Amino acid sequence: MKNWNDKPYHSFDYMLKERFHGKVYKVALNGGMTCPNRDGTLGNRGCIFCSAGGSGDFAGNRQDGITEQIEKQIASIRKKRNADRFIAYFQAYTNTYAPVEYLRKIYTEAISHPNVVAVSIGTRPDCLGEEVLDLLEELNHIKPVWVELGLQSIHEKTARYIRRGYPLSCFNTAVKNLRERNLEVIVHTILGLPYETKEDILATMEYLNHMDIQGIKLQLLHVLKGTDLAEDYLAGKFQVYSMEEYLDLLIDCLEHLSPDMVIHRLTGDGPKELLLAPLWSSAKRTVLNTLHQECKARNSYQGKQYKED
Repeated sequence: MKNWNDKPYHSFDYMLKERFHGKVYKVALNGGMTCPNRDGTLGNRGCIFCSAGGSGDFAGNRQDGITEQIEKQIASIRKKRNADRFIAYFQAYTNTYAPVEYLRKIYTEAISHPNVVAVSIGTRPDCLGEEVLDLLEELNHIKPVWVELGLQSIHEKTARYIRRGYPLSCFNTAVKNLRERNLEVIVHTILGLPYETKEDILATMEYLNHMDIQGIKLQLLHVLKGTDLAEDYLAGKFQVYSMEEYLDLLIDCLEHLSPDMVIHRLTGDGPKELLLAPLWSSAKRTVLNTLHQECKARNSYQGKQYKED
């Protein structure tokens, strides 16, 4: 077992301290974009689990400029912590889904902020044209630029159910294009999607082990009020995990993942005013503490069952 500051997995926090020699915090930004799943290009209702905030429920106010959003969030964080280094995280909706001239403006504004040490951009694999890729590569020479891709699952049946809107081959091409430009890739997955088995989820982990990606987010499925997923949940079409079930699955996922993979998320936050289920997930600290206790009791750690080819 590797030593990740006594955690049983290769945490994002550990990676940041190794790379930047101290604590780094994220500020979540809203670049004022939409999504092809919402503007009529692919659909108008978004992915089945997506709230009106478009995965940016914790992002800044889109009415504010990028610098203003950064400054407001820095001020908020500094009320509780002595913080001076931050990641500018473009979170809301699809953050490469705009003319490249506009993207250059907002990305440059973020990357130029003296307290920003890296930029992370959440987007879709089908929204990474050549001009956007060239821009990201250019900015990556100034400060690190990471691209977060919403995959959720490798299974096409699941992709159709959640209305993802692109095939797995599109994801593969996006990763290849990003890595050719030396851009780091973080992949979003969701654990607990309706009708997926434990074997289906572990197959996604195994698949990603063989992709040239640098990080992963393991997101617990949240059912949020007002979503199409909530309608299916309230109709009794599927059940959500108990905390015990989720932690069992999460430990299995960690054991199968490469020990080099950086774990950016282990559960996730659902806005309390929107969260329909599972309600236990709002106690994030309890969930993580229980995970660490369970890993210790089982002598479990990331990569325990990982086999290199």
